[in-house]
Amino acid sequence: QMQLVESGGGLVQAGGSLIVSCAASGRTFSTYVMGWFRQAPGKEREFVAGLSRTGGTTNIADSVKGRFTISRDNAKNTVYLQMNNLKPEDTAVYYCAAAQTVLIHTRTDRYDYWGQGTQVTVSS
Repeated sequence: QMQLVESGGGLVQAGGSLIVSCAASGRTFSTYVMGWFRQAPGKEREFVAGLSRTGGTTNIADSVKGRFTISRDNAKNTVYLQMNNLKPEDTAVYYCAAAQTVLIHTRTDRYDYWGQGTQVTVSS
């Protein structure tokens, strides 16, 4: 069993930056692929970024490529999402998720554990 707790969301102006973190419980964090998803009101949850178990491989959604960076610290059981040049359309609840797989998946049903989410609001 793994528990995920996100933090770091908030309100930021367009063009600003924000970093959200996800702390995982358990001693097997390094065996999980980690992903960030987001869900805006009235929309489906969508993939934002994913990271391999060692952190050596990433998959970034086209909508945020060049602006968002995903990283992890396996010693701290934490995964991060650095968000730069934020846009109002980035406003959503951001969720981290863990998948006990080898590949970085973009589908929500491939992830085993989810955090409760953290709100990110970008004002224009």
